[in-house]
Amino acid sequence: MTVTADQTSPMRRRDIADARADRSFRWLVSVAGLLVLLSLTAAALSMLWGGREAFEKFGLGFFWRDAWDPVLQDFGARVPIFGTLITSFIALLIAVPVSFGIAMFLTEIAPRWLRAPVGTAIELLAGIPSIIYGMWGLFVLVPFLSANVYPWIDANMGQWPVVGAVFRGPPLGLGMGTAGLVLAIMVIPFVSSVMREVFLTVPGQLKESAYALGSTRWEVVWDIVLPYTRSAVIGGIFLGLGRALGETMAVTFVLGNAHNLTLSLLEPGNSIAATIANEFAEADSPMYLSSLIALGFVLFIVTFVVLTIARLMLRQLKKREGY
Repeated sequence: MTVTADQTSPMRRRDIADARADRSFRWLVSVAGLLVLLSLTAAALSMLWGGREAFEKFGLGFFWRDAWDPVLQDFGARVPIFGTLITSFIALLIAVPVSFGIAMFLTEIAPRWLRAPVGTAIELLAGIPSIIYGMWGLFVLVPFLSANVYPWIDANMGQWPVVGAVFRGPPLGLGMGTAGLVLAIMVIPFVSSVMREVFLTVPGQLKESAYALGSTRWEVVWDIVLPYTRSAVIGGIFLGLGRALGETMAVTFVLGNAHNLTLSLLEPGNSIAATIANEFAEADSPMYLSSLIALGFVLFIVTFVVLTIARLMLRQLKKREGY
């Protein structure tokens, strides 16, 4: 049977149209991906350019100098970097086990009728503006801690050898410990939501087989669920860490905003984001403004390093798992 040109031309035209649409779609998504990289690079370069005066004057010493004197035009990023890392570490120290417990409860223990309401409530917590967390921390959490918790910590844990200095200080209520606690409450919805979703991806046959062999619920979670979802869980934890590193308003309310390098969690401190938010409007000299913009570049570097470490850890885990 002979196929005429009239029969093949519509098919040919459709193939050409499909190929053109495919190329257009490829270019569109490529531009979208490159736009992210260009935006990230532009933001980093703009902060580096804005902070060039501070870097020219202080050099790399800007990263570890603890001076911050607008009158003498003497600036350094050591105290804000320290406060940012410590408060974020405290937040993860609290948020990770709590998030794990929430995710385990919702996927393994809670009855079905309770899972949806609790899961929805946790997701709603992630939508609360950070300034609300900050106001709650300042007007509710700070008075409670200063009156009921920090005096006991100072009197008892402050006397411990070696680590006592971490828990010793005036019970003001404001400080790195309070900031870390508020950050933990803000991070928990993100980390627990990721953990819950990845726990739900574990095949039911694996868990049922473990239960059939006599494993307890904890053994199933620890030996089956966590190894199966290890990479995704670590990714969720570092997602929460990224949220904690860049938080501004909530930390500004409860950190105390004192440019003071101290090991005590009970004393006021400072962070990169809080320093920029508090002092940007008061920068009355080019060097002062340049130092604040340089702090923004430092925060960019800190976040980039942390997320790079996360990617390297995930890559090593995938290699061990044979991917």
